[in-house]
Amino acid sequence: MTRRAVVIGSGHYLPERVVENAEFEKTLETSDEWIRSRSGIERRHFAAEDETTSDLATKAAQNALAQAGLQPDDIDAIVVATSTADLTFPSSASMVQAKLGMTRGFAFDIQAVCAGFAYALTNANALILSGQAERVLVIGAETFSRIMDWTDRSTCVLFGDGAGALVLEAQEGAGAASDRGILSTDLNSDGRHKDILYVDGGISTQTTGFLRMQGKEVFRHAIEKLAATAEKAMERAGVTSDDVDWVVPHQANIRIIQGTARKMGLSMDKVIVTVQDHGNTSAASIPLALSVGVERGQIKPGDLIVTEAIGGGLAWGAVVLRW
Repeated sequence: MTRRAVVIGSGHYLPERVVENAEFEKTLETSDEWIRSRSGIERRHFAAEDETTSDLATKAAQNALAQAGLQPDDIDAIVVATSTADLTFPSSASMVQAKLGMTRGFAFDIQAVCAGFAYALTNANALILSGQAERVLVIGAETFSRIMDWTDRSTCVLFGDGAGALVLEAQEGAGAASDRGILSTDLNSDGRHKDILYVDGGISTQTTGFLRMQGKEVFRHAIEKLAATAEKAMERAGVTSDDVDWVVPHQANIRIIQGTARKMGLSMDKVIVTVQDHGNTSAASIPLALSVGVERGQIKPGDLIVTEAIGGGLAWGAVVLRW
């Protein structure tokens, strides 16, 4: 028998405020058609002034726990993927732990920008496989609206706020690709490409900073690296693209999503797409899309899923799991 980290619950949360593309026409030289044609985005959600990343994460976590039929103290660990934590410290994860009323276990954050959820799932999987935890709550949550330069039309129209969460539980499998749970992971980074996607501020510079991106360069790297990491993860899992039921990609740009699917030899009919409604929610985008896919009735128990993401760093990775 083989120990597996199996998804037993999913949930998400989106702030109430919905921002349609047309809103940007009031302050920027842009249009709904311009934004849609270049990104596929139609609208996104922005957090309220008094709403923080840990607030969003907590609500998504509560929804995932409810679906799993668990209480907070049934969880051994919380891993939050975010680049927009409430405070320098403590971690957003420990704040979520307190807000959930969880009085045991441990909690920590992971920062790998848009690839954060792939990194968080990989770490949660390792905690379970090592026996360090039996159940792990894995959350991706972001308030990217806080780091936008509202005069830069090339970036500020692309991002949104939100959170998604999964509950992972240790279960026994046969050690085959037919097992439920995480079958394989693949993580990568290359710090030489920092300047094509970064925030120009931080703690040691004593500024908050704004997101800066060289869109064409990010696009150039994205499709090649996303397809390669997905293929490597599938090879490790002993599966091929023919076995895949759903690709749940990082929801950054419809062109990147379409290009990666083509390179993987997959039809868009097998891709969960939410970018039109949420924009790019960074580390939250994959768990958000997974939860929405379940809610829509697309993702069902036993489905083979490939997730992949790339973000600042550059950092990228993929996870293959059976739902």
